[in-house]
Amino acid sequence: MNKILFIFFLVFFSQFYFSQQDERPIVGVSAFSCDENPRFVKLVTEKVVEMLTNTKRFRVVDRTSSEKVKEELELQKSEAFIDSKNTVEQGASLAAEKIITGHITKIPVYAIKNSIGEINGYKASVAFQMKVVDVATGLSTDATSFEGKASNLMLSAESAVQFAMNSIQPEILQYFKVNFPVKGKIIKILDSENPKLTKVLLNIGKNAGLKTGDLLNVESIELIDGQSYPTKIGSIEIENLAGENFSEAIVTDKKYSSVISTSFLEQKKLECTLIIKK
Repeated sequence: MNKILFIFFLVFFSQFYFSQQDERPIVGVSAFSCDENPRFVKLVTEKVVEMLTNTKRFRVVDRTSSEKVKEELELQKSEAFIDSKNTVEQGASLAAEKIITGHITKIPVYAIKNSIGEINGYKASVAFQMKVVDVATGLSTDATSFEGKASNLMLSAESAVQFAMNSIQPEILQYFKVNFPVKGKIIKILDSENPKLTKVLLNIGKNAGLKTGDLLNVESIELIDGQSYPTKIGSIEIENLAGENFSEAIVTDKKYSSVISTSFLEQKKLECTLIIKK
């Protein structure tokens, strides 16, 4: 009897676990290349990984030991990747959908000395380029350049480089927003206080970095010849963040309300994409 209960528990737990799977996109960061000062390459790469992780929008995997995208492709053919849904088990790896690569163009670090030759501290600046590579197609975005300001006088060379990286954090976060747009789905039509406006529930919330007042485009996704064909059918505004994984939104224009409601009732796939504010 106990054995039967134990098996039942395992089956239930496994079904619950997979139903709660993390659907955030999986992004890998490869080790940046550098023509000079290789000592600080790892530090710069780790800082980019930290910024990416802190957005809470991605599952970030370490690919610093795989310097080329083709190595990722070969890696995903191995037994480490157990299915096409990026499912994780003990010892299994996550298959990155996108890879961020970078090349440091300059990273000067200066020891600042006093009148008698003693080192008072360090200053540094950093400039690099980043690209996003789609693993499935091998296609990449154009290289985008970033240049950090010269640091204040810091106690160590490493902290001076960290300071320079922190100075361009807003630019890098904006780069992530543009190249990894926030996407979600309408999963329910909610009761609305205003009968003329449709209220919907999305499957994304704080975990995607959404805020009250954010605007999203709504597209109906049709599968044609094996490819997704999107048609814009309106826009919505976030009205309330209902926890980490949900948000409530109102259709911004009543002329779109019936279209969105009808499309949902017809079980069409409705995808929402955050509109980037420049």
